[in-house]
Amino acid sequence: MLDASARELDPYQAGCPTRRILDLIGGRWTVLIVGALGEGTARFSELLRRVDGISQKMLTQTLRSMERDGLVIRTVTAEVPVKVEYTLSEAGRTLTEPLRALERWSIEHFSGVAASRSEYESRIAG
Repeated sequence: MLDASARELDPYQAGCPTRRILDLIGGRWTVLIVGALGEGTARFSELLRRVDGISQKMLTQTLRSMERDGLVIRTVTAEVPVKVEYTLSEAGRTLTEPLRALERWSIEHFSGVAASRSEYESRIAG
């Protein structure tokens, strides 16, 4: 059941603060990072290897946003060299199944979407 303040939120309204959360969790990199961390705790370099194509800068920015919003826990261990690990928070773990469903959907429907794109481009081209 939603509390009173949650009932007042409406992401379809331009000024609703939930839109920032939707932007974050709907982003390509967040989906892939949640998927990677759904397999367990990982160091930055491990995430960089696992999420092929993401730059160090984008990984850093996305992890910071996810940490700020309470989706990721960053743990620093005072070793030489310093060890930094990332894990999903309880809130972040609640995203794994919905985001995996999107991942599965994209795989299952890829060929149909690709065919539709090709057909559309052919129609537009003339």
